[in-house]
Amino acid sequence: MKTLKYLLATMFLLGVCNLTHSQKLSLGIFPEPQEVTISSQTYAPPHGYALRGINNPDADAVKLLKEALPFAKSGKSLPLEIKKLKDKTPEMQRSGAYTLTITKKGITIGIVDDNSLFYAAQTLKQLAKYDEGKKILPLCSIKDYPDVLFRGTVEGFYGQPWSHADRIEQIRFYGRIKLNTYIYGPKDDPYHSSPNWRKPYPAEEAEHIKELAKEASHNKVNFVWAIHPGQDIQWNLTDSMNILSKFEKMYDLGVRSFAIFFDDISGEGARPEKQAGLLNYIHKEFITKKNDVQPLIMCPTEYNRSWAKTDYLDILGTQLDPAIQIMWTGDRVVADITKEGVEWVNNRIRRPAYIWWNFPVSDYCQDHLLMGPAYGLDTQAAGTMTGFVSNPMEYAEASKVAIFGVGMYTWNIENYDPTQAWKDACDFMIPEASMAFRIFCEHNCDPGPNGHQYRREESANYVAPIQTFLTGYKKNTFPEQSANLLGTLFAQITASPSMIYSQSPNKRLIEQINPWLIQFEFLGKAGTSALHMAHAWYEKDRSYTWQRYLETSALLDSMKLINRTLNQKAQPKCVKDGSKDLHPFIED
Repeated sequence: MKTLKYLLATMFLLGVCNLTHSQKLSLGIFPEPQEVTISSQTYAPPHGYALRGINNPDADAVKLLKEALPFAKSGKSLPLEIKKLKDKTPEMQRSGAYTLTITKKGITIGIVDDNSLFYAAQTLKQLAKYDEGKKILPLCSIKDYPDVLFRGTVEGFYGQPWSHADRIEQIRFYGRIKLNTYIYGPKDDPYHSSPNWRKPYPAEEAEHIKELAKEASHNKVNFVWAIHPGQDIQWNLTDSMNILSKFEKMYDLGVRSFAIFFDDISGEGARPEKQAGLLNYIHKEFITKKNDVQPLIMCPTEYNRSWAKTDYLDILGTQLDPAIQIMWTGDRVVADITKEGVEWVNNRIRRPAYIWWNFPVSDYCQDHLLMGPAYGLDTQAAGTMTGFVSNPMEYAEASKVAIFGVGMYTWNIENYDPTQAWKDACDFMIPEASMAFRIFCEHNCDPGPNGHQYRREESANYVAPIQTFLTGYKKNTFPEQSANLLGTLFAQITASPSMIYSQSPNKRLIEQINPWLIQFEFLGKAGTSALHMAHAWYEKDRSYTWQRYLETSALLDSMKLINRTLNQKAQPKCVKDGSKDLHPFIED
């Protein structure tokens, strides 16, 4: 008994956190550049830098540069030269492509557009470190560009939409990790969908849209406003003009990217030839007449392979203007994204798909958080898609773990490592308590049994120890090695919430995940108590066994109380942590 108690009390201090996939060393640049050479040498410019090169560089990028580096007007200052890229290869002519060279003689940034300079500045901010009060930079050379042109999120889940403050913070987060797309399409916004899609937003909500568009512009994010008219649309000129009128009103609010959704509808609204006709009309009468808007996006009714039983996609492919982008969720509503699956739909729609990935959305499993690595994304799929957006949870801050991974994937597909991205996301979000946060996330990954039949790895490194322990224990042995490993885990789980509460300044994140944090601590205590009970029974200490049985039962009852009181959205009401393996182990 002493050995087990000692380990339970002390092993958390070692900071052990097992991961589920292979890892590689992180460069500390997010997303990972396409080509990078970094020297072990660093340089501290003694007299700062002065801007040189192109006239009137992007103001938002210049602000970032001045936050990252010391600037001076002295004649001894080094040049930071901004120039147009001469590299004419297709990838280096994409929006956002840049080169960055840091030497002892100065810094040179090559750009395609304002996005390029903004992203180069974000990279410089990550490279610049403090050493004895001075800014230092590594001598390096970087050649970088995104693999996917449009990268970000679609707020397309059912349930409570994000708050205005959530959306502002999301857009700023996207700027930091080089995502460039936020699609506004909350299902429960009546002015996005039925019954009020024809009507203008009330004044306060219109002002919020205006603020979002402005913030998006500062962060080089396309704010895409989507309309969802298919539930009650009339296929006539009047409703076509209603959409044009609504788009014009949104344009006046600062919106420069637009989408039309026909998902999750039936009846007349789902007719592909009518959809194609409307979209072509909007493209001709609105998109092509504006000189500052992005291509129109549409979400089809048959938006996944399992539903594509008709010639619907073929009709869209042949009748829809090639400039209009078509969204796609994969083989099912909720599914991994494979190269084969994307190529299959590309052949049907006659253009690269715009991926709508239903992860980490949890509107179908509201008792769970999906905080694990963003895996199931094909690293051979570069060049097959024009856009990739993640549909997140209604918990905006908690969704950042997966969104961070999406940012890493869409920028550099071939080199994407989901586990390293997950680890970096936890460090990025809560550097003050990243280990504790990783432990929490590692055991909040799986959605549980669901109608989409989509499951995720959870507590993966502990499945084997659990089975080893249970098999041995049922044979009247006490597998001490497995018990100590599980004991260490439950000690970590117990300690993690208090560390997150006390050390993280991200109060909004804590507010969103608080029911699961409370439940997580109970899970750790229940697991610890259950192991003690099992050991006492093995040692034939019936009195101590009974004490620990009562303790474990009381902790499990407390977890049931949390279910009834702290998550009213889930039906049935429930707050589940470690539900795939850990909680069943305790009850077993």
